[in-house]
Amino acid sequence: MNTDDRAAHAGDWPFVLTNKETDVHNHPGSHLFLLYYIFYSDCRNRKKKMFGFRADGRRISDIDPIVQITPYLMPMRCDAQVFLQHEVDYEMLTRYIAEQMKKDERITFMQIIVAAYVRAVSQHPEVNRFIMNKQFYSRNNCTVSFTILKDYQNAQGGETAVKIKFDPTDTIYEVRDRMIDTIDNNRGLGPQNFADRLASFVLKIPGLATLVVALVRLLDRYGLLPGAFLDALPFHTGMFITNNASIGLHHVNHHIYNFGSTSLFFGMGLLEKKAVVENGKTRMKRFLPIGITADERVCSGAFYAEFFADMEKYLNHPELLETPPESVRYDKHAEYHVPKAPRKQIEGKA
Repeated sequence: MNTDDRAAHAGDWPFVLTNKETDVHNHPGSHLFLLYYIFYSDCRNRKKKMFGFRADGRRISDIDPIVQITPYLMPMRCDAQVFLQHEVDYEMLTRYIAEQMKKDERITFMQIIVAAYVRAVSQHPEVNRFIMNKQFYSRNNCTVSFTILKDYQNAQGGETAVKIKFDPTDTIYEVRDRMIDTIDNNRGLGPQNFADRLASFVLKIPGLATLVVALVRLLDRYGLLPGAFLDALPFHTGMFITNNASIGLHHVNHHIYNFGSTSLFFGMGLLEKKAVVENGKTRMKRFLPIGITADERVCSGAFYAEFFADMEKYLNHPELLETPPESVRYDKHAEYHVPKAPRKQIEGKA
């Protein structure tokens, strides 16, 4: 932004920078300036800070008392971790992916799992809640985070974590496109997103990382983190997923982070073979194992059971994900939407 541009937008910026030496992109303290500007803008744009509201959700209290008291009994997510195991029919999904290839539609196993999660959330908003400061909040988004290699051909190039917002009406093709766009935008050596740049900066100054993380935790605890900041943090998400199979490892039950608001963690692993009986005959069948870690405080076991039953249905019948859901359920006053992007021209399509 040049001097004229800054003067024209002086009413929008907290202060005006007037020379190249103090440009936000060149100044050594540009990251601190960016943090200040995010907080300043959020305070200006928020007309009224109401109790019970956060940038990423709305407080809810109309839930069963026995569920509502669990955060007091188990204050941290590590206290409330529940570990589950699920096996996906690898052979069936392989056939589905092959059928999609005939239509020039490239789909991966991970994209199917994420699409199944998004669809299940659209029908069971109770699972898309989180707990902060012992209070229950309903998310105003459907988000999934995961880690990617910056250079998929070279693990030495480092990795980064990304987060994607989905619309509850997304089809499997729209889920795929959003994932591909995000991965493409975050590939490349060096810091590619705000979280990377912020981490790189605070780690250069001894003690600053401890101070910044403590401040973020404090503001997050009381719902004061700006929406732009929360959007950039991958740990504030409905589900975190990792594909250990891509690096040759078995599935794991990964811990869920106390930092942030992650409620579910899915860990994919290497294929497993198990003996099954089909048509009276025994044979070895291949399965894709998934380790699932859930915050049991988020909702009752009955809601979790319905959610996972729906996920299993969509994983067994991924063709159901090719069309939008007939309807979407939201928690009260927690409806959200994400703009649809035009369908991309997939490589290999005419």
